Amino acid sequence: MYVPTANAVTDPAEVEAVLANLRLGCLVTHDVEGLFATHLPFVWDSERRVLSGHVARANPHWKRGCDAQALVIFQGVDAYITPSWYPSKFQHGRVVPTWSYEVVHIYGVPTWHHDQAWLLAHLAVLTDRFEATSAKPWSIEDAPRDYIERHAAAVVGVEIAVDRVEAKRKLSQNRAEPDRLGVIAGLSASESPSDRTVAQAMVRAKPI
Repeated sequence: MYVPTANAVTDPAEVEAVLANLRLGCLVTHDVEGLFATHLPFVWDSERRVLSGHVARANPHWKRGCDAQALVIFQGVDAYITPSWYPSKFQHGRVVPTWSYEVVHIYGVPTWHHDQAWLLAHLAVLTDRFEATSAKPWSIEDAPRDYIERHAAAVVGVEIAVDRVEAKRKLSQNRAEPDRLGVIAGLSASESPSDRTVAQAMVRAKPI
């Protein structure tokens, strides 16, 4: 991924925080038949440095994405940026539209799991991760054991042993401060909740 210096997330603590909060990713592999992609939720194990998820057994991905390096893409917030938010537009007009976004690319070799004990443990961790903010968290223990075991038998687990992480925030860090503040003001006034989230991310981002 092309990552200009101004947009790179390099601080180890910040990268670790990004990894801990990853949600839905796109797993991309390549074989003799070409590229294959599956969207699935992941959880991050910081001690073992692995991402874990699962796909439906009917999905042929586990038969195709085996020994070669895989790419997992996580898309964060994004928003269209109009030049009309730049004060410099009214000074010289030399501005164009752009797009602000956050994205993480993770590289590693996948390992596929069929063992039911592994799958049940993974499903418990995955569920607990995303139920944590619920007022009444659901647990796999809330469902009949045989029902959960049937569901576990219908999926194949995957672990990505992470060997490289590229995290990018393209949030107007390279713009002059008046233009950057103009974008924040424009996004903050938007009716789109996602636009307002990008504005908040821009406030946290460090300009160069």
